Amino acid sequence: MDYRKEYERWLASEALKPSERQELAALDAAEAEDRFYRNLSFGTAGLRGVMALGPNRMNVYTVRLATEAFARVLLRGSKKAAAKGVCLCYDCRDNSLRFAREAARVLVRNGFFVRMFVGMASTPQLSFAVRRYGAAAGINITASHNTPEYNGYKAYNSYGSQIDNATADAVAAEMARLDPLSISSGLSFENGLECGQIVLMGEADRQAFVKAELGCAIDREVLRRGSDLRIVYTPLHGVGGEIIPYVLDGAGFRNIHYVREQMRPDGAFPTAKSPNPEDPASFALAVKLAREKGADLIIANDPDADRIGIFAPDSKGALLPVSGNLTGALLLNYIIEARRRCGSMPEKPAFIKTIVTGGLAACVAESAGVACYETFTGFRFMAEKVRELEKRSEGNYLLAYEESFGYMMGNHVRDKDGVSAALLLAEMCAWYRGRGMTLWDGAEELFRRHGYFAERTSNMYFPGVSGQQEMRRIMEALRRFPPKEICGHAVERVRDYLSGVSRGLALGERQELPISGMDVLIYELSGGSRLAVRPSGTEPKVKLYALCRGESRSGAEELARAMERETEHILRI
Repeated sequence: MDYRKEYERWLASEALKPSERQELAALDAAEAEDRFYRNLSFGTAGLRGVMALGPNRMNVYTVRLATEAFARVLLRGSKKAAAKGVCLCYDCRDNSLRFAREAARVLVRNGFFVRMFVGMASTPQLSFAVRRYGAAAGINITASHNTPEYNGYKAYNSYGSQIDNATADAVAAEMARLDPLSISSGLSFENGLECGQIVLMGEADRQAFVKAELGCAIDREVLRRGSDLRIVYTPLHGVGGEIIPYVLDGAGFRNIHYVREQMRPDGAFPTAKSPNPEDPASFALAVKLAREKGADLIIANDPDADRIGIFAPDSKGALLPVSGNLTGALLLNYIIEARRRCGSMPEKPAFIKTIVTGGLAACVAESAGVACYETFTGFRFMAEKVRELEKRSEGNYLLAYEESFGYMMGNHVRDKDGVSAALLLAEMCAWYRGRGMTLWDGAEELFRRHGYFAERTSNMYFPGVSGQQEMRRIMEALRRFPPKEICGHAVERVRDYLSGVSRGLALGERQELPISGMDVLIYELSGGSRLAVRPSGTEPKVKLYALCRGESRSGAEELARAMERETEHILRI
């Protein structure tokens, strides 16, 4: 795309308001190039970008463009798509409501029936609504855990999971053929409501979702005995505060302390350094309150409540963050033990993880006779695996999770769900407390049984016009010149998930991998540790995962830290 020509076309367009033209006219050359050198990329996670004018930014024109393209793809796929309709959701971010209404108007102009939440709602609520109403698709206006300047657009299929590659590619191709400045919204949102093409989902839908979430509880006796569990909760200014209290209260927990400063939804996230429960700094206010209340568990959701993070006290009372990997391993172990205890273990139980998820949970599954399946990163791959197991009657999944604080369970939602996870984590914590143990005591129990694991994730950012090219160059160089050792550990094998081949470096033997087609490299080291390298699909960064195993907890953690320190050197190839 000739950025200068596109910039001048937008600047001269009658579709823009005077204030919008003024915004564009004030741009310097570098900013103009970054906003106009390409269209904002549409992938399986939809759109995500900084809010501003231009085709490489999130704005009403981008939202109309994506919605028009998505509507056309849906209509090509099924003549019944318009009647089945689309469910719409939005979170607390600036412009989320505005973008959601623009999407609704474009859908109605294309003949779709639209169900939209009457207020802000979480990602799992959208997935649930799509499945509950048999909708053709879903759209969620959210940028998940990104910083305040971002917003995004998640697209869902009729299964309630994020769309697949083929659909995303079709939408992207349609977007490339359309002019964002020529797409009209059609009738007003208010007229859509009046004529019945837009219907608002409200209290009945919230109650149905809460009931479904409460169905994920396993051991009612644990809940009864643990009703006084001391919980501190924060939604980090997101929408979790609009739904989590109903679920925890419905499960019987009576000793919940809310971080009041962060309960009100606010897209500026004024008291959170980062609205991301993966970042321990985001728990500052929650930790302060937990110390005052002597909490047994701290729970935090990200702004759209699909992710969840926890802190828990160790045996000495120190409040410590629990990693996404360790949380998942503890949760899987609890689900297995609780289902066996309550006689609710299904036939052919299964566990689903990603290729960059730590190894402890796989050991838990193997020791319990639970089948373990690996997918690429992203819950749409996990949802596809669940669907595949259901169709072939090959297994009933207990839990699906990825290391980035996403967990899915139950059959009512097909995306990561920080709401049901909050319920199960509280139940698990109550169970450990009933045994006179903290969650960290439970972690040590798992380590003694299965080995010591530790993980570190780091990112290297490549913004701007040249960033994508540099990321491609790095991945190509790593394929041609793989490191021979990392932190003193020999690299024994390289798994290349783009080609679908695993290759031993010593003898050069080759094996086919069960899945392929994704730009991910995994280096298997002597001693059982791994390093994974993966370009992000939604942000200009390369993610590195140090997945370490050691003879002691401190040894595994030190190796993970050392590998994290070495990652920048590895990428400077």
